[in-house]
Amino acid sequence: MIPPSSPMRRREERDGWLFASPWLLGFLLFTVGPMIASAFFAFTEYDVLTQPKWVGWANFDKALTDDPKVGQALKVTSIYAVVSVPLQILLGLCVALLLNTRIRGLQFYRTVYYLPSVLSGVAVALLWRWIYAPNFGLINSFLARFDIVGPGWLGDKDWALTSMIGMSLWHVGGGIVIYLAGLQGVPSELYEAVRVDGAGRGAAFWHITLPMITPVLFYNLVIGIITALQIFTQALIMTNGGPHEATLFIVLYLYRNAFQFFKMGYASVLAWILFGYILVLTLLVYRSSGFWVFYAGELKSR
Repeated sequence: MIPPSSPMRRREERDGWLFASPWLLGFLLFTVGPMIASAFFAFTEYDVLTQPKWVGWANFDKALTDDPKVGQALKVTSIYAVVSVPLQILLGLCVALLLNTRIRGLQFYRTVYYLPSVLSGVAVALLWRWIYAPNFGLINSFLARFDIVGPGWLGDKDWALTSMIGMSLWHVGGGIVIYLAGLQGVPSELYEAVRVDGAGRGAAFWHITLPMITPVLFYNLVIGIITALQIFTQALIMTNGGPHEATLFIVLYLYRNAFQFFKMGYASVLAWILFGYILVLTLLVYRSSGFWVFYAGELKSR
């Protein structure tokens, strides 16, 4: 064992900090620095062109009590997250279960399902604009073959948010890869023990597979919530918040205030409101994990 005060240990520590320094520098410059600046600007009236003017809690008071668009944006964002995240988890798990079998061309199918998750957000948004186009879009053209008149989708306030939720399922490929890793990590001897006891596939899934992959479900749930609450590119490219603010997500409203109206102070407040909202939801999920997330060493005791 190398003594803590030896030259070799000190050299290892120095080399470790040296290798980590690019990330640390980037974290300080592009994460911690902007957060500190945002915390300051939240208490000011700042339009980039003039010096910040201190206004205290006025921006927070406006956002929480005077601006109805903040409530609308949080409502739209919350509905999107509450519906899209469970759908993505359910669909991703179902596809992963299908891909976790011995079928011909399995590597090809895995690649096909994963590929959409690595495409550019703007390119995907433009693709789905064509799919949802009311007159010549792929969906309505297909429905027209059966003499069905499709809705306006993105141009209809009653269907716009539903369309965005449907589009979110395009990205389940990233979760599928994680589910596959979890499924393949379940010890095969557990399934053998279940078969010896005479249990069927349904019982094996419910009592073995599902408990064993709850850490993976927990991870995808947390990441899914954080990602869904920050949706921006799709809304900007496809609807720009319309129609009638049916897809006015909170990050899109933040963007408008910051880079269209140059209200940097007010936009900073919206950013901190979103940060607090995500933090509260994430903590609630973490607190609930003790009741439904099981780890291998705990299954026997539970």
